[in-house]
Amino acid sequence: MIHARGLTRRFKIKGAHVDAVRGLDLDVEEGQLVAFLGPNGAGKSTCLRMFTSLLPPTSGTAVVAGRDVVSDPAGVRARIGYVGQKSGAGENFRVRDELVTQGRCYGLTRPQARERADEVLAMLDLGSLAERKPGTLSGGQRRRLDIALGLVHRPRLLFLDEPSTGLDPQSRANIWEHILRLREEHGTTVFLTTHYLEEADNMAARVVIVDHGRVIADGAAGRLKSDLAGDRVTITTRDAADAARAAGIAERVAGSGEVTADGTTVLLRVSHAGAVLPEYLRSLDEAGVKVLTAETSRPTLDDVFLALTGRSLRESDAQGDAQGGEQGGEQGGEQGASRDAAA
Repeated sequence: MIHARGLTRRFKIKGAHVDAVRGLDLDVEEGQLVAFLGPNGAGKSTCLRMFTSLLPPTSGTAVVAGRDVVSDPAGVRARIGYVGQKSGAGENFRVRDELVTQGRCYGLTRPQARERADEVLAMLDLGSLAERKPGTLSGGQRRRLDIALGLVHRPRLLFLDEPSTGLDPQSRANIWEHILRLREEHGTTVFLTTHYLEEADNMAARVVIVDHGRVIADGAAGRLKSDLAGDRVTITTRDAADAARAAGIAERVAGSGEVTADGTTVLLRVSHAGAVLPEYLRSLDEAGVKVLTAETSRPTLDDVFLALTGRSLRESDAQGDAQGGEQGGEQGGEQGASRDAAA
């Protein structure tokens, strides 16, 4: 459904060149649910703009839903659904009318558009809201309407840019219920970005992490966490001297990886914490090191990013300049795409 090779995008900001995407290679097969992750300014939204033909690449190729994004952008748009971060519905027409109009824009006859509007209203539990105006809906209801607008023409591939941002936990869970059902019942390929790492961890079959415009990790969340981050073993001791001794012993424990000591706390990264911890505690007891607390924890996707880059995925302040260039270029790309569509 998505096949990109050497995809790049360069912006010129205040006389300087900013490379938002740098030689990205990516393949997404039909039916997959892919979470596309990275800090602000990493190139996520720029990639989405290029995949959806809203922004031309500087170089490289991308074939999306069987159509080339450069030579056949209209073909790409006819075969995909795209739900951006901002609401796509207007304020002055009823929900059902918005969906009918969307269907007409995609070439459906009026009867076909009405029938399809009713189908997506039922699919996303919006039937009772059909006569209301979008401005009267809650955040979660409005987000479901955005997804409905992206599904009117039965796309094989759906792009979702931050689908649950700003929603309360209940609304987020509801949105995800519908996203998962789309894939399970209709075989829809879903490609999404999110800043909620727990969503990607729990829901996505595949996680792709980008940084500085390149893919740095790609695979199932569980495998990435196991291979790249490892479990944590954390103990606390009576004093810093005992912690230093505990750290030295940890380095000799079979299977232990990275070891750090901070004050009275010692942290180990290991492949299998449940197997390492008993042996480690026995070794500490034999050495006369008194352990006050001991615990194990599974890694997160943020730990994966930390292992790969040395910083947290949640840290975005340092990306501010790059993000500004990315957003500026994207806005220009959207404006150009709108003019092309109108023409």
